[in-house]
This record gives sequence, C-alpha cells and structure tokens, in this order.
Amino acid sequence: MQPLRIQQGAFDGRVGKPAATSLVGLASERLKLSRMPIHVRADPGDYAEACLLPGDPLRAKYIAENYFDDPVERNTERGLLGFTGTYNGAPVSVQATGMGCPSAAIVMEELIQLGVRRFLRVGTCGGLQNDLQLGDLVVAVSAVAADGTARHYVDDEPHAPTADWELVHGAVHAAKELGQPVRVGAVVSSDTFYDPDPDRHTRWSERGVLAVEMEAAVLFTIGALRGVQSGALLTISDYAVHGEAVARISDVDLRAAVDRMTRVALATVTASH
Repeated sequence: MQPLRIQQGAFDGRVGKPAATSLVGLASERLKLSRMPIHVRADPGDYAEACLLPGDPLRAKYIAENYFDDPVERNTERGLLGFTGTYNGAPVSVQATGMGCPSAAIVMEELIQLGVRRFLRVGTCGGLQNDLQLGDLVVAVSAVAADGTARHYVDDEPHAPTADWELVHGAVHAAKELGQPVRVGAVVSSDTFYDPDPDRHTRWSERGVLAVEMEAAVLFTIGALRGVQSGALLTISDYAVHGEAVARISDVDLRAAVDRMTRVALATVTASH
C-alpha cells in the first residue's frame, strides 16, 4: 500500500494547516485502498462462491481432506485454515472462522471481498430443548443476537438476524434426501461460553430456542447487509439445560455427527449451482 500523500493545494496558506475537506477526502481514498483481506491471505478467485464455515480450523482441514476432490490450501493466517476444491464436480471452499461473532465477522467480510457469495456455517451447539439428543442436526432459521458484534452492525436497533430461505429450504430438502432427521427453528448466538447467569439458558429454552452457539447471528446480519446468502447447520454437542450434570458427546460420536452434517451442507451449497 502506498503511503498517504498530501496533494498540492491541500494546505490552507493563510493558517498553514491542512484543509479539513481535503484530508477527509484523502482519508476516504486510503480506506478504499486498504479494503483488502488481511486475515484471509488470498486473492480473488482463490475461493469458490460457495463456502462452508466451521469454527474449528481442524474441522476445516478434515472437511477438505475427506470430502473435496483436489483440495488446495488457501489460508493459514492466524491458524484460520481455508481450502478450495470440488465436490461432485462443483467448486466449493471451506474456511475456519474461529470462535465467536467478532472473529466470524472478520472472516466473512474478507471472504466477501474475495468473491464468496454463499455461506453455510457448520458448527456445534448446546441443546436447549429436552427432546434434542446428542448428535442431532439443527437447521437455524433465525438467531437471537445475544452478542455485541451483530448489534454493532445495526447500531443497537431492534433486528432479527435471519438465515437465507433458499439455504434453509435446501438444507431441509438435502437432509430428507440423505435420510437425515433435522430440527428447524431459532438458535441464540452468545458471547459467553461459560455464562455467569445460571438461569439464562433456561429462559431461552422456555422461549422455544432450540440451541445456543456463538456465530450465527452476525453471519445472518452480514449476509443481509452485504446481499449474500448465509445459513447455519449445527450439531448438538452438549446439553445446556439437562439438569445439573453436563453431558457432552464423545469424540467418536461427534465425528460421525459432523460427517452427517457435512454431507447435508455440501449437498445444500452445491445444489443447482
């Protein structure tokens, strides 16, 4: 990036100070020039238009190595692994977002700069309804924004982060074709994994929220603001409201559940594209 240069005439000769309007204009131009990815170190065209978004970098690597044909590593910056390949002949990418809405927002914004237009989160969540079992698959329609990042994007105005309907419908259809049961409904995106309020999860449960996770609200919000598609598939990895005992899925069962989720996700983002 070239250094900011003050053009001739940008100074007010009477007082010897930079003219405010000129500096504002120059600063705006500099911001335009700097609008390039700095956390996802790739070039336009390195990523497919369709991209899966796991939080875990190792899950991104697993998906690429086990489901993509000819995967190519596209990013390693800050350990946020990203890959591009094909699935059943269709171009597709996978990019880790890290944990939480702030990290997910950075990654999604930069992928949009690189040309990605269809985003589907593939993550884990805590079950908030007693009839949900470990390993069950949830298709999120909306996400309660119990985080700071999504609210910053809308200036704290009331907002209902909502998934793209085509992705929701496509995921339900793909799951049916694959014989995979799903639950469809609202989730909540929280900033706190270890919540200091022991009753908050119960209140969410009583309002019908299916599960709690940490990224969907901002992904849905950015999708709406930037005019791209965003959705979320989530695997129940633990219970958030099943009494005092915390039950967590085993590593073996989690791997099997992630495989089921990944097959649904890939069928969804590559369908008719």
